[in-house]
Amino acid sequence: MELKSLLVDSKTSWVEFPGLDGFEVELANLSRKELQGIRKNCLNNKFNRKTRQFEESLDDDKFVREFAEKTVKNWKGLKLKYLEDLILVDLQGQDVESELDFNQDNAFLLVENSSEFDNWLNEVVFDLDNFRSKQSTNTIKKTEKPTG
Repeated sequence: MELKSLLVDSKTSWVEFPGLDGFEVELANLSRKELQGIRKNCLNNKFNRKTRQFEESLDDDKFVREFAEKTVKNWKGLKLKYLEDLILVDLQGQDVESELDFNQDNAFLLVENSSEFDNWLNEVVFDLDNFRSKQSTNTIKKTEKPTG
């Protein structure tokens, strides 16, 4: 048996966000290789006139957007009142018991603007224990490239 036949690209799991009853997030783990790919895709080369050399800089906005897209797959139970614990929001005139729908823009804005959510996300997606349980919902096998 070969290790490459056992490897999977990604696995998702529902994880409850601590302290906010009923708020669960479907997350995909992120391998070291995937993280490096995101980082590489978000690098810019700029010429520094003082040193007369190209310097790499990370496009933070692009990195956060791609990181959120790869890791946050869905959520349920994110009541508007919970947003007050995560970011500054104006909920005047809103039904605070209603839920915020999941979409990639909402996920990006939550990761970008909530250091608490971002820190939690970084801890969870790199901890393999979160993806070993019976809660795992989706496994994507590595595709083998033909040899020869």
